[in-house]
Amino acid sequence: MDLLAVHTSVARQDQANALARAAVEQGLAACVQTEAIRSTYRWQGEVVCEDEVRLMFKTTRALYPALEALLRELHPYELPAIYALPVIAGTTEYAEWVRSSLRQPDQA
Repeated sequence: MDLLAVHTSVARQDQANALARAAVEQGLAACVQTEAIRSTYRWQGEVVCEDEVRLMFKTTRALYPALEALLRELHPYELPAIYALPVIAGTTEYAEWVRSSLRQPDQA
């Protein structure tokens, strides 16, 4: 299966909405889900605990480089976490919908 679930997080819902809309409008994600989370991490020597919004982009391996480039360009963080997890199983119909909702990789 060539589907990926690409994750990142931002500080606010409006930032998440902007990233999600750009990815879907450009055909780099079939769907983007957002959810409120609480993150604890070390940044510049200090432990920080903050509310964030996690995004999950549904895309393909072929479009990952273009999606990553878009996220790097638009992401508000100095060092955003952008990572992809393979979808190892899923319904054939859903996978076909994802693929049909995306632009062709040669257009990336």
